[in-house]
Amino acid sequence: MTQIPLVVVAAALVDAQARIFVQQRPADKNMGGLWEFPGGKVEQDETPENALIRELQEELGIATETACLAPATFSTGDIDGRPLLLLLYVCRKWSGTVRPTEAADSRWLRSHELFALDMPPADEPLVAMLDALL
Repeated sequence: MTQIPLVVVAAALVDAQARIFVQQRPADKNMGGLWEFPGGKVEQDETPENALIRELQEELGIATETACLAPATFSTGDIDGRPLLLLLYVCRKWSGTVRPTEAADSRWLRSHELFALDMPPADEPLVAMLDALL
């Protein structure tokens, strides 16, 4: 029987200096210590864009709109034996100051600097696409 993939959304927040925001997962969480783009699971009856807007508010305290989210790329993977579909959006416009609420650490990096980070398997292919796009 085929399982329905878990749909996860993430944002490549790009600042005025063309740097991308990444955050480190807390050590006590699944894949703790790895670096990732902010985002999370799409809940039932939620569009990917609305899920990402919600996650950015919850995780970083920033607000953005659907029109500010540009679909960039996607990757697939597996999480705890379930298929995963990760949708990445580029966001260059938001209101508020990025303040991570749960991350162990966070950084603003140039796209080529992302290659040096330890990231979850589904995030890794996104880095090359971002580097090519930006």
